Amino acid sequence: MCGIAGIFDPTAQRPVDAGQLEAMNAAQFHRGPDDGGVHTEPGLGLAHRRLAILDLSAAGHQPLFNPEGTVAVVYNGEIYNFRELQAELTDLGYRFRSRCDTEVLVHAWSAWGPRCVERLRGMFAFALWDRPRQTLFLARDRLGIKPLYYARLSDGRLAFASELKALATLPGFSRKLAASAVESFFAFGYVPDPDTVFEGTRKLAPGHTLTWRRGEAAAEPAAYWDVPFADGAPGYGAATEDELIERLAEAVRIRQVADVPLGAFLSGGVDSSAVVAMMARSSPEPVRTNAIAFGDPRFDEAAYAEAVARHCGTDHQVRQVDPDDFGLLERLGAVYDEPFADSSAIPTYRVCELARSRVTVALSGDGGDESFAGYRRYRWHVQEERLRRRLPAALRRPLFGALGRAYPKLNRAPRFLRAKATFQALAMDPLEAYLDSVAVVKAPIRARLFSARFRSELQGYRATEVLRGHARNGPDHPLQRAQYLDFKTYLPGDILTKVDRASMAHSLEVRVPILDHQLVAWAAGLSPEQTLRGGEGKHVFKQALRPHLPEDVLFRRKMGFAVPLAGWFRGPLREQLRRTLLGPELLDTGLFDPAEVRRLVDQHQAGQWDHSAPLWALLVFAGFQRRFLEAGA
Repeated sequence: MCGIAGIFDPTAQRPVDAGQLEAMNAAQFHRGPDDGGVHTEPGLGLAHRRLAILDLSAAGHQPLFNPEGTVAVVYNGEIYNFRELQAELTDLGYRFRSRCDTEVLVHAWSAWGPRCVERLRGMFAFALWDRPRQTLFLARDRLGIKPLYYARLSDGRLAFASELKALATLPGFSRKLAASAVESFFAFGYVPDPDTVFEGTRKLAPGHTLTWRRGEAAAEPAAYWDVPFADGAPGYGAATEDELIERLAEAVRIRQVADVPLGAFLSGGVDSSAVVAMMARSSPEPVRTNAIAFGDPRFDEAAYAEAVARHCGTDHQVRQVDPDDFGLLERLGAVYDEPFADSSAIPTYRVCELARSRVTVALSGDGGDESFAGYRRYRWHVQEERLRRRLPAALRRPLFGALGRAYPKLNRAPRFLRAKATFQALAMDPLEAYLDSVAVVKAPIRARLFSARFRSELQGYRATEVLRGHARNGPDHPLQRAQYLDFKTYLPGDILTKVDRASMAHSLEVRVPILDHQLVAWAAGLSPEQTLRGGEGKHVFKQALRPHLPEDVLFRRKMGFAVPLAGWFRGPLREQLRRTLLGPELLDTGLFDPAEVRRLVDQHQAGQWDHSAPLWALLVFAGFQRRFLEAGA
C-alpha cells in the first residue's frame, strides 16, 4: 500500500518545484515508509511513497515507467489478477522487468487505454502520465477502497494526492469551507464523496476516472462501473449457498498473496469471522488474528472472537482497550484531515496498531452489511416504506406528522413502543426518512444548531440532496435502494475511510475480500427475499456459513464497534467539552448558534437527554477548525 501525489499543468509546461512534491510525499510518509520517489518534467510532477508488499526489490520503485520511458505511473493498491493480465500483455508483446503489479498498469494503458480499469480486479487509486499524448489519467477502484483527492490550485494547475494533508502543503491550495459540506458533515458524520470540506477540492468518486489532455480547459470524471442491482430470483437452495461460499473463498484466497507477514482482523462478528474461516481453509499455517477487548460488556465482543479463533485454529492476539481511550482525539484529527465523527475510529486505530505489531497485511470483513443487507435499519426502512407506499402523501404527511408530535419520546423503551420515531419517519418522504435513520445530527437539531448567517449561506441546501442525487440512478426496491445509497455514501465515506486512514497511520495494508467487485455484483443480483427474510438480515449469507462457523456467532445480536461517549461527556471529558464547545474556538466561526450549543451541552451533562452524537460531531469539527483553518494545517 502506498501514497501518491502529483501536480499537472493543463495549459502550459511551467516547471514543477520538486521541493513541493517532496513536501507532499513527506506529509504521506506513513503510507509508505519503505521507499519514496519524485519525477518532474515540464508541466508535470509525480511523487510516491511505497509500502512494499509484492516484489520487495527496487524493481517496484515508483514513479514507474514503461521500457520506452513514455508512460509513467504512481499507484496505491493491489491488483489481484495482475498475473493473468501480465500473461495476456506478454502475449501482446509487452516486456516486464519486475514481479510487481504496478508494471501491469503502464502496459495495460498502452494496450487498452482508459478502459484498462475495466480489466483490473482489486483496490487501487493511481495517476498515469502518457507523454506522447500529453494526457494525465486518474482512476479509483469500483468501491472506493483507496482514496484519491484532487484540487485546482490558484494558479490553475491540478494537484492530486492520497490524503488531503498532502494537498494542504501546497501554496495556492484553498482552505475556504464549502457550506454544503458542513451541512453534510453534521448530517452524515463525514463529508460524502465526491465532495470535500473545502471548496474547489474533490474526491474522485468510486468507480470513476478522470482523463485530462494538456490544452483542454477542464476535465470531468467519468463512471466506468456501478453496483448492478437486479431483481434476482425469489427463491434459492443449496446451490446458491454453495456458490456464495465458493465466491467468498476465492475472493479471500487471491488476497492472501503477499511477500510480507499477513493476518486478519477478528471482531467476533459474522463478516470478519467468515473471512477468517475462509482463510483458515486455504492457509497451511494458523492464521494470525487480531482482536480488541473492551472492559465494558455492552461493547465487548472478545469472547465471540476467541470462540471463532478456537473454531478455526488461529494464532489469536487480543488487546484490552482502555474504556477511557479519549487521549487519541487529537491524533485522530490529524489522521482523518476532514472532520470525521465516527467514534469507532478510536478502537479501529487500536486494532490496526495491534495488527501491525506482527503483520504488514490484514484482511477485514468490511462490506458484508451493504452486500447482504445486514444493518437493522434496512428492516425498519422496508417496513415503513410498505406503509408509506399505501397512503398518498397528502394524507400521510399531516396524519403521521401530528402523531409524531403528540406521541411521547421513549428512548429507553423497547423498539416497538418507540412509535414517535416511526410516526415521524412515515410523515417524511423515503429519502428524508432514510437520512434521518443514519443521521448523526437530526434535521431539526441542525436547523437550530446553525446560525442565521450560515443558514442563509446554505441557500436552502439540505444533506438529503446527496441521497437524491444517487437515488436517481439506483434501484426502486426499498431494500436495494437503501443498500445502494450506503454503497455510495456510508461505505466509502465512513467505513472505508475509517479503515484506510487508521491502517495507513500504522503502515498497515488492509484488504477487503467481501468487497471484491465480482462478489458484490453477484450479491447485487440476489433478490431482496434472499438477503432479508423474516426480519433477519444476511439470511443467505448466514445460512451458507452454517457449516463453517458456530451458530451463536452467526445468529447473535449485532453489537458494533462503539465507545462510551455519553459517559465521557458527563465524566472525564466534561470540562474539556464545555471549554471547547462554549469557548471562542468554536463559536467565533459564526457557523453555530451559541444558545443551541449551550442547550445541547447543558441537557446532556444534566442527564436530561443523550446528545452525545451531536456533541461529538461538534468536538470533532472544533478540532478540524483548529488544525486546518486556524493553524493553516
